[in-house]
Order: sequence, then structure tokens, then C-alpha cells
Amino acid sequence: MKTDTPPRALVFDVFGTVVDWHGSVAREVRRAGLPVDAKDFARAWRAGYAPAMDEVRRGVLPWTTIDGLHRRILDRLLTEQRLDLPEAARADLNLAWHRLDPWPDVPQGLAQLKAMMPVATLSNGNLRLLLDLARHGGLVWDALFSAELFGHYKPDPETYLGACRLLDLPPAEVTLVAAHPDDLRAAARCGLGTALVLRPDEFGAGRGTAAHVAEEFDVVVDGFGALAGHWGHLGALGPLTQPSATDIG
Repeated sequence: MKTDTPPRALVFDVFGTVVDWHGSVAREVRRAGLPVDAKDFARAWRAGYAPAMDEVRRGVLPWTTIDGLHRRILDRLLTEQRLDLPEAARADLNLAWHRLDPWPDVPQGLAQLKAMMPVATLSNGNLRLLLDLARHGGLVWDALFSAELFGHYKPDPETYLGACRLLDLPPAEVTLVAAHPDDLRAAARCGLGTALVLRPDEFGAGRGTAAHVAEEFDVVVDGFGALAGHWGHLGALGPLTQPSATDIG
């Protein structure tokens, strides 16, 4: 879908798109006093994320929240690297993912976008995690949509279509904002609009956004301020006043 028509609502990936997980987790690893390279440890922790979700998707694990998956990955890393960390310290370190800082452009840019149209998360993070991130970062969401609500992790279609159903909008009137091309491609297959936010430092300096094809997504910007400027220039439709009924499975 290629259109300059502003969407009726935006849903946002969170980890990497809204918040700097790498810098924030590395800071927390250092604070925990682990004798490791904090940046490498943060990347290794994150690397276990997709395989762990896939275990849930394939039924190897029962439904497990991201908090639970993060803890499984952390315990495995500590064992593999022969690191000793008491239970209380492990539990606190696992909550590092609740204390991730937003990228510098996010608070103001998100507020600008919120003035134009409804804004909501669409994250694999569990609801409590998203709530804590919003409060920690001063993020002004209209709603928090979590994979936990749908019992499916992205990129399962149920997550994208579930958010559209809760917004009472057809997919074509909802745009996913994300820093990850694969997430956007899955959303596009469900009929949603796509906005790629470039985060070149997501995995550390110069280790950011994955490759994508030119003109593959509806909008490509380098931050939330630019995204607000794009739709502000076009004339956003504003908050929903008469939402259209939909029948999305």
C-alpha cells in the first residue's frame, strides 16, 4: 500500500523503535556488577528473544510472557558464562527491560503524533512491562496493545489484526511504526500501512536498521519528529470521532 493519505491510527513497535534497549540494558548490566562486556551481554540477551518466542509459537513452551522469556534467557546466559548472581539480583536485572529509556526524539515526537491521531503500542512486551516503560519514559500513549492480549507474538497475523479490531478500524487505516523491516512486512501482509523509523544505533553504534528495498514501505524517516512532520504537512485526520465498524477476524 503506497499512499500519502494519513492513517486514522498508529500502532508502534516498542523495543528498538521507541526505546533504546541496547544502551539501557548495557547500563543495567554494568550496574549489576557482572564481570562481562556489558554491550555484548545486552546483545546476547536480545539474541535469545526471537528463538524463545518461536518456542512458544511452536508449542514447545506454553504461553509465556516476555518477562518470563527474558528470565529464561538471562538464566541460560549466566550459566553458559559461569556467572554467579543471587536470585534477588537476577530478578532485579530482569526488570531492566522495564526501565528502558526512550530515544531522544520520542517524547516530543510522540506527543505531536498523538495530537494528530490515536497512538498505541503494538508490542510483544507484556502489558505490565509496557505500562512501566510508559511511566518511566513519560510516553503519552492512548492505549497499550500487547501480544499478551491476543495470545500470539508478532509476526503472527493475530497481533496486527487484533489491534485493528480493538481500534475498530480496517487494517488499511492503521499504520505500524517500527524500526524492523520484518515486522513491517508482516503488518503489510495483513493490510496495514507501514512506517520505517531508522535506528542506526539500535544494537550499538552503527549496528541498526536491517536492509530494506527502496520504496518498500509507505514512509521512511529518521525519527518521530520527522514522522509527525510528514503527516502534519499532509494534514492528519485528527482523533477518531466516528469510528467505522469493522469485522476483522
